[in-house]
Amino acid sequence: MRTVAELRALFAEHVQDTGLLLNDALDQGKHILLEGSQGTLLDVDHGTYPFVTSSNPTAGGACAGSGIGPTRISRVLGILKAYTTRVGAGPFPTELFDDDGERLRSVGGEVGVTTGRDRRCGWFDGPIARNASRINGLTDIFLTKLDVLSGWDRIPVCVAYEVDGQRFDDIPMNQRDFAIAKPVYEYLPGWTQDISVAREFADLPPNAQAYVRFLEEQSQCRISAIGVGQDRAETIVVHDLVD
Repeated sequence: MRTVAELRALFAEHVQDTGLLLNDALDQGKHILLEGSQGTLLDVDHGTYPFVTSSNPTAGGACAGSGIGPTRISRVLGILKAYTTRVGAGPFPTELFDDDGERLRSVGGEVGVTTGRDRRCGWFDGPIARNASRINGLTDIFLTKLDVLSGWDRIPVCVAYEVDGQRFDDIPMNQRDFAIAKPVYEYLPGWTQDISVAREFADLPPNAQAYVRFLEEQSQCRISAIGVGQDRAETIVVHDLVD
């Protein structure tokens, strides 16, 4: 059993002021990557309460958790799938309960890493993407799992909602309205080619390029990288993510 003096020495050696440590690193011109978990709609303040977590997984939480001031964060990268998923309860306007939903789940391997539960799957939701871009102040998006969509003749994208006959271009403030919102879709032509070999944006089939560009417009944030397969190398970098 350690003495009090030994414990104090151990504490002094291994425990540091992380805010000071990180800011010193920034002063030295080093890069710092802060990774958040979960998603924007699970944020306790900005999410779909009560179907939320107990913290702030949005970008603002990075400042509170790290001790780095907001003016020192230069890039905010959002991770966004080419379709939409959710684990657990909560509103999900584009959720699919048919063969398309099961195909997305199967091909995309949509099982919660922590919970082991099947993820709920649906088409890309533009209002949710725009909401995430605003709240997090996204500068860039990494679009993942584009390859999962290969093989569909046409691909729906939710661009707005309809609630009681009224159109909403953004998420309704009222949770009741969000819960019953019906998606307003635009349909884009699909592609059949294997895109996992693509390493440049120009390598993608024209319809896949058009789909990415449409999602960029819907998200109101540039898509800087695209995942086209499960391997780390199966990535297209459109804009460098590190200055």
